[in-house]
Amino acid sequence: MCGACSSFLDNLFAKGILHATGVDGLYARGGRFEAVIEGIDALISNFGAKDGAEVIRFPPGMNLSLFQKSGYMKSFPQLAGTVHSFAGSERDHLLLLDRIHNGEKWTDGQEATEIALTPAACYPLYPIVAQRGKLPSGGLLFDVQSYCFRHEPSKDPARMQMFRMREFVRIGPPETVTSFRQDWLDRGREFAGALGLPFEIDVANDPFFGRSGRMMASSQRELGLKFELLVPIEDADKPTACQSFNYHQDHFGSLWGIQTAADEVAHTACVGFGMERLALALFKHHGLDTDGWPSSVRAALQF
Repeated sequence: MCGACSSFLDNLFAKGILHATGVDGLYARGGRFEAVIEGIDALISNFGAKDGAEVIRFPPGMNLSLFQKSGYMKSFPQLAGTVHSFAGSERDHLLLLDRIHNGEKWTDGQEATEIALTPAACYPLYPIVAQRGKLPSGGLLFDVQSYCFRHEPSKDPARMQMFRMREFVRIGPPETVTSFRQDWLDRGREFAGALGLPFEIDVANDPFFGRSGRMMASSQRELGLKFELLVPIEDADKPTACQSFNYHQDHFGSLWGIQTAADEVAHTACVGFGMERLALALFKHHGLDTDGWPSSVRAALQF
């Protein structure tokens, strides 16, 4: 598989679609790549326009204390990232410079700031909703986006460490939330069809950590809480998740104290779009020259 990954990645580098930084999974994006991202973003907006979601755009970092409360470290410690900064004296600074000059490890003296790297676009949303108080009748719908970080370096270009995620997030009574997810399972098929991509939708699980995590993953699959729209990018036998359809039940509602209009714990669901993965799927299946892409796909992307 690695040879195939390198081949596609090398071609992306050669065409200036992506640019290497020396770190696996961390790439600069060229103009053609960003044009495709903009087209995907516009298409997502078109598919969700009728719903009237409230738009919120998040920075790539979130409040560290809220990140800690979210429980992400309990489930996914292997993926998490935090922001650290120098907080020493002048003497400490001189020692730091000496270590850098001598090629020694110099990050030990840094301390954690109040910022964690955002792991998923919806994570900063729930505390904001909780601060607003009880939900209106029927709940709320949000359109959120963020650059996200997950520490899983790989030469597979579809497994980036920093990437953009756009989500529609529904918060409200269980029947409203589950109906939302089912509707987007249908829309997801239409969305991938508009992009001319081969795909399948299958039950999935999150990469929970450790032995207890394996039990949580099994339960998640058995309950059908997560589905993914899979597109072959590097390996036809192991297609890549480009969209996800998640039902969290009352997990986030209980965690953040979000109440429905009927004074019940709110349920949540989200549909997530991996922006970079969708762009890579398009380059993989339609070629590296966007001028040669099918007219229907170019029209969908407003090229």
